[in-house]
Amino acid sequence: MEDVLAEVGPRLRRLRKARGATLAGLSEATGISVSTLSRLESGLRKPSLELLLPIARAHEVALDELVGAPAVRDPRVRSQPVRRHGRTYWPLTRQPGGLQAYKVLVPQGHDEPDPRSHEGYEWLYVLAGRLRLVLGDHDIVLGSGEAVEFDTRVPHWFGSAGEGPAEFLSLFGPQGERMHVRARSRRA
Repeated sequence: MEDVLAEVGPRLRRLRKARGATLAGLSEATGISVSTLSRLESGLRKPSLELLLPIARAHEVALDELVGAPAVRDPRVRSQPVRRHGRTYWPLTRQPGGLQAYKVLVPQGHDEPDPRSHEGYEWLYVLAGRLRLVLGDHDIVLGSGEAVEFDTRVPHWFGSAGEGPAEFLSLFGPQGERMHVRARSRRA
């Protein structure tokens, strides 16, 4: 943290000089005194948001550029599929704990439902195929584009209900983290 703060002053000076601005001109544009700007650039004054925001505005740069924020890492999730109980899971989240996302492929099969329950809340969205969901007293078949959400403390089971595999997205979170799917009603 100290290293990052120590680099702010020299970075401000380089930026100002590269733009051909003077301390007096920057002072006029920001409302910050020349002496404060000078101390900030020399590292004798610690940077604060109250000082950096007007400077960023005056130079028309992002605040990140002034403080040398680290580059955002590649956001793509590159996961390896995992096979469990005859199903293939692709983790779509990196961090353990909290809300987890998976792409799941359930092969065609005629398994007998064996509902289980556990803590949590789940949201499923069918990408392809037909997915059979047994949830408590309900036994339903979901098609491509359909979604369900449920409390996983209710005994549940799912499997392929068609001539081929079923592929779906699953968002699962600890109890209390609910996904809310809102759809517009169709006009008649």
